[in-house]
Amino acid sequence: MRQLVEKSLENYASAHSSAPSAILSELERRTHADCAHPQMLVGALEGALLRLLVSISSARRILEIGTFTGYSALTMAETLPDNGEIITCDINEDTTKLAQTYFDRSPHGKKITIRLGPALDTMAALQGPFDLVFVDADKENYVAYYEAALELLRAGGILVADNVLWSGKVLMPAAETDYALVAFNERVQQDERVENVLLTIRDGVMLARKRRN
Repeated sequence: MRQLVEKSLENYASAHSSAPSAILSELERRTHADCAHPQMLVGALEGALLRLLVSISSARRILEIGTFTGYSALTMAETLPDNGEIITCDINEDTTKLAQTYFDRSPHGKKITIRLGPALDTMAALQGPFDLVFVDADKENYVAYYEAALELLRAGGILVADNVLWSGKVLMPAAETDYALVAFNERVQQDERVENVLLTIRDGVMLARKRRN
């Protein structure tokens, strides 16, 4: 992943944002030590953003598309009330097993349920509403995830999509994944069902709020 924001500035931003818990810091180190593609982990700065979004939206039910090693699910679970719930979807048994070990160690892990299998199949069987949806999975399906998520999201709820700048490749798309993210960003921007903002945090974060009317 290309560094879009100068590393020293990103480090400064992280140092001036709410810090992750000790278990999240451990999970980040474990992911970088033991997993292929550790850059997929959202990390401390984006984790702080997710926690704040969960808090200010008073979320109780969260749907996550893309578990990886569980960092984002656990960071959001730490902010949920005791009766809160996260359903997180993935197809990778190995990384979700690692995620579950950390969920089991955290008092907040009981709020998280992993659903193994294609996320669109899982979503088709779910009952809404959800207060927040976080999308961080295969980019080619982002538009499909978006459409399915909006059906499950409550009015006033928030959708968050990661990696939407794709190392800057959205400016000069060449590969299928590049074009998929260009299409996703355009779909959100043109959708009158939401109000949105694209943030230049890490690899780009799209926030979309479902309109109440």
